Order: sequence, then structure tokens, then C-alpha cells
Amino acid sequence: MSSKTEQRAKEILRLLLSHGKTSIEELTEQFGTSSASIRRDLVRLEERGLVHRTHGGAMLADQAIYEPFRFDASFRDREERFAQEKQRIATVAAAMIVENETIGLGSGTTTALIARCLRQRSGLRVVTNALNIGMELSASQGILTTLTGGVMRWPGAFSLVGPGAVEALSVVVMDRVFLGVCGVDAVHGATTIEPDEAAVFRTMTRQAKQVVVVADSSKVDMVSPSVICPAGEIDALITDDGIAEDAVERLTGRGVKVVVV
Repeated sequence: MSSKTEQRAKEILRLLLSHGKTSIEELTEQFGTSSASIRRDLVRLEERGLVHRTHGGAMLADQAIYEPFRFDASFRDREERFAQEKQRIATVAAAMIVENETIGLGSGTTTALIARCLRQRSGLRVVTNALNIGMELSASQGILTTLTGGVMRWPGAFSLVGPGAVEALSVVVMDRVFLGVCGVDAVHGATTIEPDEAAVFRTMTRQAKQVVVVADSSKVDMVSPSVICPAGEIDALITDDGIAEDAVERLTGRGVKVVVV
């Protein structure tokens, strides 16, 4: 395959990552080439498992974005729990982000949905310790994405942890950071299960001007072993309408702005 053909295939993939599907007519107009050449490009991409050809065009293969993670059932299971609530939370969180901001996204299923909401945005810098979030944003030309580096110590999380991740974050100042947590309450603050991940998230909170926790209501008033930060250091919690009124009162009493969606 010539370098010109390979470059065109990459551009076709970028277009599909942005729009989901396209037609042969649109591609021939965009690239100024014959429909026969475009069909050959699509055949090659389909053979690689990246697209599905349709009548008169093509669509992105279901697994293209998460190609390295397609057999990871544990992550899919977590995505499916409270899926609608997480999507509402992610949509509201993404709407808070404005152009020219540097934002941090900790690993997690809800933060991955925030990244998905940002794919069409531009003028943003994203810092994350999550491999899957890096994949979500890999085709976004308007977003500069930085992965922290580090090591993966457990399956299904795609979370980079350890001294490498902490050091990478310690030299970055973020306008706001969005953290998915395993628990959040007024007494213990934001908590998670793994101490290595908590250490990375703590560094994110120290380096951010605003700390936003994104957690469905099942996580509220739950406590996990590893503390990320006390409630007083959380600027906002975005959660769903299943949160109890007394939990809202306790958190607001600690200075947390609770956004219910």
C-alpha cells in the first residue's frame, strides 16, 4: 500500500470516528479520487476489522475505538451499571468545560463517558491516567491529550498508577479535574478501593483549581478503603436524582456544591 493510500485510509477513519458513518459519494468528493479507489480503501479497512461496509458507504465497526479492550467483560459490566445516570452525569460535566481549558480525567467509567462527550470539541488539553480515555480522544484533532505514563497493576481498569503517573501530574496545573470514585460522603470525603489509584487521584486534586467528583447516587454515603481527598476539598459533586436529601444536606454543609441531574 502506498503512503498516499495509507494516509487516505487514516483520514477516512478519522472521519468515521467523528461522524460514525459516511457514503462513498462523500468520500470521493472529500478526497478527490475515484469511487473505485474509495471502495478498495473500505475493503482494506473492513479486512482489518475497523469498519463495516454498507450499501453505498461504510460505518465505524462497533469495537474500533476499544479494539484493545474488546474482550474485557469487567469494564463493560461496570459501564452498564447505572448507564443512563452515568450518561446524564457525563453530559452535564462536559458542559462545564470551556475552550482553552486544561482538564484532568481520572480513570473510570463515568469519566470515560465525559471523554466521549468531548470528542467533537476543540481548543482543549486533557490529562489522564486512563488508557481507554486516551483511545477515546485519539482521533480528536482539536484536543491535545496527555497520558501520564505509569504501570497497570490490575485488569479491567486501564488505570496507570505508580511513581511515573504521580510525577507526570506533579508538573501540570489543571483548570479542573473530574474524578470517578467508589465512594463519597461528608465524613470521609472521596474514596476508592486501590491505594495506588488514590495516590494518583490525590495528586490530580492538588494540581487542579477545581475538583469535581462524578458519581452515581449508589456511590453516595459509601466508603472505600483509600482516601482521595476530604469533602472540604471537593468543589462539586455531580450525581443523579437517586441521592437522598439528607446526604445532599450533609455534603453541602461541608462546602460541596451538589449538582443533581
